[in-house]
Amino acid sequence: MASKQKQTYSVCFCCRRRFKLGISEAPSQIRELYHNYSDESAIMTASHLQRFLIEVQGDENITENEAQSIIDGHKHLSIFHRRGLNLESFFKFLFSDNNAPLLASRGVHQVMSLPLSHYYIHTGHNSYLTGNQLSSDCSDAPIIVALQRGVRVIELDIWPNGSKDDIEVLHGRTLTTPVALIKCLRSIKEYAFVASEYPVVITLEDHLTPDLQAKVAQMVTQTFGDILFCPSSESLKEFPSPDSLKRRIIISTKPPKEYLEAKEVQEKEELTKGKSSGDEEAWGKEVPSLRGGTISDYKNNDDDDEDDLNEEEDSEEAEKSRQNGSGEYRRLIAIHAGKPKGGLVEGLKVDPDKVRRLSLSESQLEKAAETYGKEIVRFTQRNILRVYPKGTRITSSNYNPLIGWMHGAQMVAFNMQGYGRSLWLMQGMFKANGGCGFVKKPDFLLKTGPNNEVFDPKASLPLKTTLKVTVYMGEGWYYDFDHTHFDQFSPPDFYARVGIAGVPFDTIMKKTKTVEDSWLPSWNEVFEFPLSVPELALLRIEVHEYDMSEKDDFGGQTCLPVWELRTGIRAVPLHSRKGDKYNNVKLLMRFEFI
Repeated sequence: MASKQKQTYSVCFCCRRRFKLGISEAPSQIRELYHNYSDESAIMTASHLQRFLIEVQGDENITENEAQSIIDGHKHLSIFHRRGLNLESFFKFLFSDNNAPLLASRGVHQVMSLPLSHYYIHTGHNSYLTGNQLSSDCSDAPIIVALQRGVRVIELDIWPNGSKDDIEVLHGRTLTTPVALIKCLRSIKEYAFVASEYPVVITLEDHLTPDLQAKVAQMVTQTFGDILFCPSSESLKEFPSPDSLKRRIIISTKPPKEYLEAKEVQEKEELTKGKSSGDEEAWGKEVPSLRGGTISDYKNNDDDDEDDLNEEEDSEEAEKSRQNGSGEYRRLIAIHAGKPKGGLVEGLKVDPDKVRRLSLSESQLEKAAETYGKEIVRFTQRNILRVYPKGTRITSSNYNPLIGWMHGAQMVAFNMQGYGRSLWLMQGMFKANGGCGFVKKPDFLLKTGPNNEVFDPKASLPLKTTLKVTVYMGEGWYYDFDHTHFDQFSPPDFYARVGIAGVPFDTIMKKTKTVEDSWLPSWNEVFEFPLSVPELALLRIEVHEYDMSEKDDFGGQTCLPVWELRTGIRAVPLHSRKGDKYNNVKLLMRFEFI
């Protein structure tokens, strides 16, 4: 909380401006609530606090003893009153870390005994890159960071080294500097389960000869030992559950024959097309709206994606490799990837006796969804769909993940080394279910109707609920930022942006007024968000500092899964562009479903 003092800003050589630093005080609505839930002497006793927690906060099972424990937790404060909370200590409680919008103690609470295909999985793309897709270093460092953040799918592109006797990880046909495969594997083993005990999937983009595939098999087996999951049969009829795979490593790639029937990466041609207009700057461009296309567009755009089929004849080396693919390597593959010949229609066919993984680029999915939306949903009920960024995202920017999620895609692969609004959505989604990296898909994406019908992503859906959000105030910037960070001549002018990322009908952003010259902005504004699919809605919150002459400054952000929001008045911590939580910056907000 800010103390009573003054702050001086230099305007010119001989002129200075002084501003009072206000005290963080309870807004009028909070004061009114306090008086409604306190006794005649304006003290909130344990019984009063219990009633507030039940009626306002929605904590229906709270006991009076638990309310007393909250009061006792404020005994160290000089403002503590022995009979209960006074207004200041009540306000302190509301703004405390113990009053977060998501209940950390809830942990993993979803059913985790269903097949892997029933879950969204926190997935990385080109996980070894430290920066852009063309010239950055390859390293195990971003893999470690991803695992520490709860990412559960790590992608490695594996190539022969210069002397063709060992394996390197790099982004092929670019200027990226390689890192040894064994170093990446050892780091994965060390950090795989620091953030979550649920399985880690390693997806391999394999550009190796059979002898090097055999060497990979040896490396993988020796590195992971008993924690490596090896299926008992070559193909699975159903994927195992996250529960059954706790603390296990899973390999997913194309088996040798299928991989060599797919064409090699053709990214050079794509990269000559120029930079994507979606490259993110500063804190990131706005998340693009979901858009469609036509199936003819899809068919005519195959050359820009890394996993498409090539019906042409393979080289002599590829033919030889098909005959001699490493048996040891093949036996390690638990999740088979690849596309059958015949294009997308064949690729989306569901085999009742075998499950597999299919990969589509973001642009392929958008275009395919225009015609084959229901078929994609049906495919993802048993099989795994991986979506990855288009090749023109050379700055390692990302795309709108909602189009993948609303079609049931489990592995929406993101460049985790950057930052921006799309990545904030990914981080928000996987705050759910205790941050374990697996979030159960909504039931409507998993169900089949009496006539074998599935969810239609293009259908108009009725309103299910409305989320009412009150933005009271914010604090903490004075302690987490340099005092001239936002403005050299005066305190900052903050405004907040609040909105929903979800299905197209639900997606919207709104904005508060700008509060001038204050480190403690008080907005007291209410917004309502009608939701047709709250199960896929993410609450977006951003704070910016208005700048008349330049681009507005970034003041923090967070993204929260609506279906896990705690109702009532909550202290919402904000994060940096990269997703790191600030020490002090928080907003006081209220969430209600009406």
